[in-house]
Amino acid sequence: MSPPLPGPLAALEPLLGHYGYWAVGAVVFVEDFGVPAPGETILLAAGVYAGAGRLNVVAVAVIAFVAAVAGDNLGYLIGRAGGRAFVHRWGRYVFLTPKRFEAAEAFFARHGGKIVTVARFVEGLRQANGIIAGTTGMRWRRFLAFNALGAALWVGLWTTLAYLAGNHITAVYDEVRRYQLYVLLAAAVAVAGLVVRHVARRRRER
Repeated sequence: MSPPLPGPLAALEPLLGHYGYWAVGAVVFVEDFGVPAPGETILLAAGVYAGAGRLNVVAVAVIAFVAAVAGDNLGYLIGRAGGRAFVHRWGRYVFLTPKRFEAAEAFFARHGGKIVTVARFVEGLRQANGIIAGTTGMRWRRFLAFNALGAALWVGLWTTLAYLAGNHITAVYDEVRRYQLYVLLAAAVAVAGLVVRHVARRRRER
């Protein structure tokens, strides 16, 4: 039997131990359309479990990726169909107040598609990402592409670190979060570079 999960991950041990992959998929899914659920935490816990041989790390990553993309797309549909009125009426029940939503929407509008990818790593934006994309009228295919990229990077990072670090993951997580701003800036620059290159190529083709 593997040792207990460390630090704040321990609270998820009964849920993860009893439901396994179902818990990973369900928690990541509901978090991604606005419900305040510990999606990132359960992903870390599942990675530690996989490292201890209690779960398969590939299955954890695939399930988390599918759940993340599906949850954000449900959020997109909610935002697209209900718009700002829906968020203003019901958002407070999941801590998405009008003030927080407007600030996130303004940030989202300034940075366009690339923020969909980077938002995956930002608490608050991760949960509202799909809803904001829907309310601002972003094309679904564009949203899907950037969202899938962000989900792949997010799942890959935390699943791999948790799998390799094992019971030291909380210390590793704290260190990564400490330098998160630099990581996000680097990711934003990389995504922006890809977008600029794509736009330049399209213009040359025309």
